[in-house]
Amino acid sequence: MSGHESAEDLSYGSYLRLDRLLTAQQPRSRPEHHDEMLFIVQHQTSELWLKLVLHELRTAADDMAADDLGRALKRLARVKQVQRTLIEQWSVLATLTPPEYVQFRGALGSSSGFQSYQYRAVEFVLGNKDAGMLEMFADDEQGSRLLDEALHTPSLYDRFLRLLARRGFDVPGDLLARDVTLAHTYHPGLVPVLARVYADTGTHWDLYETCEELVDIEENVQLWRFRHLKTVERTIGTRPGTGGTSGRDFLRRALDLTFFPELYAVRTAL
Repeated sequence: MSGHESAEDLSYGSYLRLDRLLTAQQPRSRPEHHDEMLFIVQHQTSELWLKLVLHELRTAADDMAADDLGRALKRLARVKQVQRTLIEQWSVLATLTPPEYVQFRGALGSSSGFQSYQYRAVEFVLGNKDAGMLEMFADDEQGSRLLDEALHTPSLYDRFLRLLARRGFDVPGDLLARDVTLAHTYHPGLVPVLARVYADTGTHWDLYETCEELVDIEENVQLWRFRHLKTVERTIGTRPGTGGTSGRDFLRRALDLTFFPELYAVRTAL
């Protein structure tokens, strides 16, 4: 599509760049195996949804920084709907049986979903940061730039805690001044702050709603991880994953990762 194309000449296909989008599926198996198309489309569509999730999460964090919590909540509601789509997509890939997958698995080489820089960026924006991940994308200019920006930008949770402080809540100072390039870890001093929100939901309704939206988002991430694990188990069993990952064991360990530990701890404290 030309940058000078008029609205009158704009077609559905040119607006969506379908000439590029629908020719981006290039199976590598020889002879070409029928089911490799499913594998490619599954992962390409996931990357498109992840692009939207990143778009919404980063803008929601900016909204919180601008004290526009209502707009941030609208964006988080959209993120949750996209997450549900991503979770359900695993049922499509689960139709790929072990004998079908093995026919083209060798054509994947060292490529692996572990190398998805957009997924890593989502984890960074939610607070699970790891500067070491940037080494994996040292040869990928776009991935390196995206992750470096996410690493050095306060996470969505950082933005929310700063908003709480501006609202007069006694958020521990070391949390407000922490190094945002590090992963957030559990801070017991934050639990009584959140308990105050939960103890008076009528007064602090938008803050309470935000807490619950964040819990929903974390739960959806965990459901996505679990569906990923079960799909891998039914497709390759306990074999190592492509790209040198440990496959099932790696995915099982990921289920223990958490973004907002105090939002779970506060339930015990109430």
